[in-house]
Amino acid sequence: MKLSKFKFNLPEGLLAEHPAENRDESRMMVVHRDTGKIEHKMFKDVIDYFNEGDLFVLNDTKVFPARLYGNKEKTGARIEVFLLRELNRDSLLWDVLVDPARKIRIGNKLYFGDDDLVAEVIDNTTSRGRTLRFLFDGPYEEFKAIIERLGETPIPKYIKRAVVPEDAERYQTVYAKNEGAVAAPTAGLHFSKNLIKRMEIKGIEFTEITLHVGLGTFRPVEVEDLTKHKMDSEEAFISEATANKVNAAKEKKHKICCVGTTTMRALESSVSTNGHLKPYSGWTNRFIFPPFDFSLADAMITNFHTPESTLLMMTSAFGGYELIMEAYKVAIKEKYRFFTYGDAMLIL
Repeated sequence: MKLSKFKFNLPEGLLAEHPAENRDESRMMVVHRDTGKIEHKMFKDVIDYFNEGDLFVLNDTKVFPARLYGNKEKTGARIEVFLLRELNRDSLLWDVLVDPARKIRIGNKLYFGDDDLVAEVIDNTTSRGRTLRFLFDGPYEEFKAIIERLGETPIPKYIKRAVVPEDAERYQTVYAKNEGAVAAPTAGLHFSKNLIKRMEIKGIEFTEITLHVGLGTFRPVEVEDLTKHKMDSEEAFISEATANKVNAAKEKKHKICCVGTTTMRALESSVSTNGHLKPYSGWTNRFIFPPFDFSLADAMITNFHTPESTLLMMTSAFGGYELIMEAYKVAIKEKYRFFTYGDAMLIL
């Protein structure tokens, strides 16, 4: 499969700048793989497509305020520091991106807040990537509290407006609990506590995996031959309890619905030869694009993705390339909202 097959013209006005007023009242396109039928619903109608015993698998990762602004020593130049992941808790070493990168060299010090926090650049990793050591003597909890206070919700760069207080809540799923993501698992943003409760009353079950979403999920594909693209690794955890629940649902022929591409990637990273889910703790760089033989999920909820993105490729692998590209044409015609704060697609 070639990169150019995933090119389409996305009008700029369809990139959602704000979330829907109520989480579960985004629009939802329902795509039926067996018939090719496309329906237009609201997200809260998702309950109508599932029955007692069906299982939803959620990604319970929690986004932390990963975007900091500091000043370079001596010059005072304002530098954006995007915290990607913690490398060593004891040494307070972090893998980060800096912008503008040309100004930041090994040995430079950066000051955050009213000098609440100081960091030293100790290595270059990529063109914009650096390794920082935070110089902080207090307890770790105090260090994290300062990051929470000074950090900004890391909404994507395509959203041109300033971060507002509501982003702290809305760029987070209602079931987020394991901190470590620098981007939200966006398909899950449509679930409200009320909707989950109504689904549970109907007998629909839920279980969680954790995959800490990194920026690599959004890294552009720069090779025409997709087999040559390498995904960044992301940390994933699947408990024994979740594996048992998924396998039991499969054996009883209940529907298994993956909420989001991150959840799907985690599940497909830990399937045994007999098609059962195994517990997992580690890193995954699984890249899913057509054709792909899915082992577990019967349904998938996802957002509308940007052209040539790995997220669109996975969606096409699950829904079928021709059908999904047709659905995207319909979505543009019907003015569905795209990307992070956009509308949802349910693929059955």
